[in-house]
Amino acid sequence: MNLAGKHILITGAARRIGRALALAVASQGGTVILHHGSSPSEAEQTSADILQAGGKAHILQVDLRNLELVPSLVKQALAFGPLYALVNNAAIFEHLHLSDTTLDDWQHHLAINLTAPFLLSQAFAETLAPGQIGRIVNLLDWRALRPGADHFPYTISKAGLAALTRSLAVALAPRITVNGLALGAILPPSTGGDTDRIIKPVPAGRWAELDEVCQALLFLLNGPTYITGEILHIDGGRHLV
Repeated sequence: MNLAGKHILITGAARRIGRALALAVASQGGTVILHHGSSPSEAEQTSADILQAGGKAHILQVDLRNLELVPSLVKQALAFGPLYALVNNAAIFEHLHLSDTTLDDWQHHLAINLTAPFLLSQAFAETLAPGQIGRIVNLLDWRALRPGADHFPYTISKAGLAALTRSLAVALAPRITVNGLALGAILPPSTGGDTDRIIKPVPAGRWAELDEVCQALLFLLNGPTYITGEILHIDGGRHLV
């Protein structure tokens, strides 16, 4: 999977899954435009690791909660070269039920998890030159296709992102493919918790390997352009039960 010479903007790429995705793209020759919201030290470390491995990376900081500034992220990224792909990875994930969710919680989740990807996708599409092919990959969650009562504003925002993924696939065809990766148990929560409870209902009976997510992303970035509007579950079958 050769991404040499291609510039790929990845939001929330400083840490956790975003960091793994950035490293994977760089390992295939892609130039990573590494976005972070408020993780400067982690972003610098991820960039340093990419550069040490012989890859290319540039760091950009934009607070995605400030929706007026969100489109500027794409404009800033263009300073390093034309963009080939946009990976909407940045998200917030809070354990809130309906009764716990305030209006601020609701708007915060929608802003980062749904509205920012919309604005970035719109801005990205406008940058492509005539005849240029592009890719968008949205990071989703298995809950997006089977929404329940837990993680209420997060789940609704991701369900909206699933719908946006499919709508964009139609709106931006044939020049831009738009697909999603619906993740399951990839990394234990940064806040801790009962990890055995998380794994118990997963048919595969284990946590995912980060490399499995990275392989799926690389496939969507470099695979057939006839695949669009697809949401690929990487959840060990969790969405089935």
